[in-house]
Amino acid sequence: MPRPQSWAGDWGLLLLRLTFGLLMAAHGSQKLFGIFGGKGLTATGQAFAGLGFRPGKVFAVIGGLSEFLGGLGLALGLLTPLAAAALIGVMINAMVTVTAANGLWETEGGVEYSVCIAVAALAVAAIGPGRLSVDRFFPWGRGGWTSAAVALGLGGIASAITLSL
Repeated sequence: MPRPQSWAGDWGLLLLRLTFGLLMAAHGSQKLFGIFGGKGLTATGQAFAGLGFRPGKVFAVIGGLSEFLGGLGLALGLLTPLAAAALIGVMINAMVTVTAANGLWETEGGVEYSVCIAVAALAVAAIGPGRLSVDRFFPWGRGGWTSAAVALGLGGIASAITLSL
């Protein structure tokens, strides 16, 4: 039986992508522009330097842009596997450098929040962004194992490179 024109799953994916993507873009904006209660690039760069990322401001730009552009990409359903990879890479770095030593739960400063973000991004890449997306015109817009592997692989590689610097 063919799907109706406005299939509930596509609307559900749009709701997920918009909420998740725009919140991640706003989170990146806190780092980059100091809006939405963020401390801005200089203070974020100092925090990154305190974590061992040198020069801290450069890594703050990379992290902030990854969250900002990755979030916008997911919200629009634009280059979804790459957008997911950007968020996955940032979250792996956050887990390794900040939260892993604190266990699982966010209440103890653990990895819970970062795991949720990474898994949500990976799930959208695997499922695909749906018909209500820019990517609907492209092969990667259908999701699947390849899109998920690209998102996880590129996010992991980018994270490994960043952590090795």
